[in-house]
Amino acid sequence: MEPNVVNTPIDPKQIPGWGVDADPKNDPTYPMRARMNVTQDPDPKHRPDTLQPVDVEKLRSIERPNITAVYGTTVPPMGLSGAIRRLAFKYSENRYRHWLPLIVADRVQVVEGILDDLVHGKVPNIWAEKGYDVEWKHNRSAFVTKMATIAAVTAGTIIWLNSGSKNKGFRRRDNQRRY
Repeated sequence: MEPNVVNTPIDPKQIPGWGVDADPKNDPTYPMRARMNVTQDPDPKHRPDTLQPVDVEKLRSIERPNITAVYGTTVPPMGLSGAIRRLAFKYSENRYRHWLPLIVADRVQVVEGILDDLVHGKVPNIWAEKGYDVEWKHNRSAFVTKMATIAAVTAGTIIWLNSGSKNKGFRRRDNQRRY
């Protein structure tokens, strides 16, 4: 009968690389600590005296009382995607109501970026940005399947949207008579 491997205790010394950072003399932050005369880890409850200035809108989780000391501000929330992000940050991070709108906002922001490019006279090269040439070269079967799926979904959507418009042309009202 084979021993149960799941419940067998693990000897850490037998696992290659296990505990490589356990030796305080082999601490990768040692040179920095020596330069700064730091003998212990900084107090995690202490915030820096000077915080990054808030000069753009910064969305913050409802779980945190303050914004973080340092944060990125490359693209402040704006447009429809920004409105979706603001809505998402009204909910707790452990809810789908927080994360799913953020995913939708990312997709909306892609469309907003394409429209912004078109408004400014720049036609985006979506084929190159999506890497279709490389996919055609290295993964042709998956690329053909992906393109066929996109074509089928697009054709189905167009047919579905146009299916109810056959009798929407010029209708004759019942009170109008032909002479």
